[in-house]
Amino acid sequence: MSIKVLYFASLRETLGYSHETLTLPASIATLGDLRGHLARRGGVWEALEEGRNVRAAINQNMVGPEAAVADRDEVAFFPPVTGG
Repeated sequence: MSIKVLYFASLRETLGYSHETLTLPASIATLGDLRGHLARRGGVWEALEEGRNVRAAINQNMVGPEAAVADRDEVAFFPPVTGG
């Protein structure tokens, strides 16, 4: 399965990437699985660990960790937005 992953705002700055295309192992079925897979890279990637305040969208729809990830999906990660 191949997906495109986008990183926005402070996550983009922390990770040093705005986007990447990944070929995922068959064991990655959900957004939660994907976050864990990325966080296991270690170092700055731990910003995506479960429990960290990160929002996500698949194909521009906000989703939770249980959402399925499919071939050719676009997954976006970003910090919560605050305003004032």
